Amino acid sequence: MKLALLSDIHANLQALQACLDHAQRQGATQYALLGDLVGYGGDPAPVMDRVVQLASEGAVVLQGNHDEMALHPPAQSDRLGEATAGWTHDQLTTEHRQFLTALPLTARLQSCLLVHASADAPEKWRYVEDERSAGASLDAATADPQVRYVFGGHVHRQTLYYKGSGRGLMAFAPTPGVPIPTPAHRQWIATVGSVGQPRDGQPSAMYALFDLAQARLSFHRVPYDHMAAAAAVRRAGLPEYFAQRLEEGR
Repeated sequence: MKLALLSDIHANLQALQACLDHAQRQGATQYALLGDLVGYGGDPAPVMDRVVQLASEGAVVLQGNHDEMALHPPAQSDRLGEATAGWTHDQLTTEHRQFLTALPLTARLQSCLLVHASADAPEKWRYVEDERSAGASLDAATADPQVRYVFGGHVHRQTLYYKGSGRGLMAFAPTPGVPIPTPAHRQWIATVGSVGQPRDGQPSAMYALFDLAQARLSFHRVPYDHMAAAAAVRRAGLPEYFAQRLEEGR
């Protein structure tokens, strides 16, 4: 099985389609969408239509914090992500909302545990952003002895952590497109980056591909029409900052 891992799409239709096309060319046989399907971007309904289609074809889909926020938008907020949740809510159909409501927070695929944020209390949306938080997530997931790999998103960057011969975790910064051997005698946890809103100064989309048979993980960057995605944000009347983020990858 070649598992395409896509997270933090954030209503960015152009980035989603570019990553799906790339994954298909790489031979992906299974897809997993790790949450934050909506929020920030200008095309929540078209993205949800595509996600529902993928789910009908066998994709695993998880709920993220922005999906939850779109279901239950706060009445008032001075935080940008929360302030636009009401607009996103209004763009979604009843069927979209029912789909989002039914999504799980975690899923198991063979030796892989999938989660949007941290496997340590996934409903609290904790960030896996350093060795300590990665260790907490990995420890929670590997309480199940069959789990050797944990894949998540939420932090909008691509990082791999692994447990070596000692007790602590070590972080590894991947090179896009270069497969990394990830043998199952070790325990691994990765954040796969953001499809729809990268924040490292590069506008190209992010996702990862895991070859279970070969125990190799590849992180990818995929160029896409980020100017069209920014234009969709402006057409929707969303904050200009969200459009600039897509143009600049920040």
